[in-house]
Amino acid sequence: MVYWRIKARLGYFIARRLLRWPALVKQPRVWAWMEGQFARMAALDDVAAQSFYGHLLVFRGRGFGAREEGIRLLGKAAAGGDAKSAYQLGVLSLAGDTRNAPDGNAAARWWTLAADAGHPLAARRLAQLYAEGEHGLVANPLLAERYAQRASELGL
Repeated sequence: MVYWRIKARLGYFIARRLLRWPALVKQPRVWAWMEGQFARMAALDDVAAQSFYGHLLVFRGRGFGAREEGIRLLGKAAAGGDAKSAYQLGVLSLAGDTRNAPDGNAAARWWTLAADAGHPLAARRLAQLYAEGEHGLVANPLLAERYAQRASELGL
C-alpha cells in the first residue's frame, strides 16, 4: 500500500511539473497519462489534488460528465477544508446551469465555508449576497455587515 501511495505522489509531482511545457500538454498520449496521475492522486483523498483536478475538469474537461466529476471533486476538497474549492462551488451554485436554477442558499453555504477558511473574496461575495438577498436567499443586513467586516479583516 505504501508503494502505491509513493508511486502516486511521484507521478502526480511529475505531471504537475510537465504542465510547464505546453508542447507536451498538447500531446494526447502525454495528456492522458497526466490526467491519470491527477485522477489517481485525487482518488487517494488528497485534498490539494482533488481541488486541482476538480478545477481542471470543471474548466477544461470535455463533456458534461467531466464537469460533473469536477464538481464532485471540488465538493470533496471543500469538505476537506479547501477554501478555493468552496468558493468555486459557491460561484457555480449562484450561476446555475441547464439542470439547476441559481441557488442563493447553496452559494451562501459554500461561501460561508470558504470565508471561515480564510477566503477573502468569499466573504465579500457573501456580504453582497446577504445585502441583496437574491436567488431564494432572504436579505439579512446583520449577516451582510458581519461578512463585510470579515472581508476587511481578510484584506479586502
